[in-house]
Amino acid sequence: MATVAASALAAALKTDAAKSAVSATFKQLNVPVEAKFKKFNAQIDFDAARPDAAKASVEIDVPSFDLGDPEYNKEVQKKEWFNGTQFPKASFVSSSIKPAAGGRLDVAGKLTIKGKSADVAFPLTVKKEGNAQVFEGTLPIKRLAFNIGEGEWKDTSMVADEVLIKFRVVTAQ
Repeated sequence: MATVAASALAAALKTDAAKSAVSATFKQLNVPVEAKFKKFNAQIDFDAARPDAAKASVEIDVPSFDLGDPEYNKEVQKKEWFNGTQFPKASFVSSSIKPAAGGRLDVAGKLTIKGKSADVAFPLTVKKEGNAQVFEGTLPIKRLAFNIGEGEWKDTSMVADEVLIKFRVVTAQ
């Protein structure tokens, strides 16, 4: 009986950090800029037969944000931007994962950045690559909703309010 109960639960998957990525794309002076978070931890419990029982959480190391230039990296950790000293982690915790059209999943949950939390929703694709499962998606956010860019940086003519958080999480059982 315990075996039946255990198999009904979603399966915890091990994240392959070397093959996984989280990035943020935004426009500065109307030019797209992509930066990567070098450190993050994704916890995914998923069974393709029972996607509605799935759970996901991601914790991102804010100081690992890399714009490709040490001076820019230092600047975005300041209070006006991420305030990485006071808020070193950003997180997402799912509240529901539901099957959607075209083999996609609709994910809803709470995103917390710089001490501000908001309910968010986004589509997610899941595909097999060999023995691995690949979870990919894009979460659009407004940076000002999370106080990213305070003071003079609230002006969206320099840095757009829209940010796309893109992720690819590769897992294996």
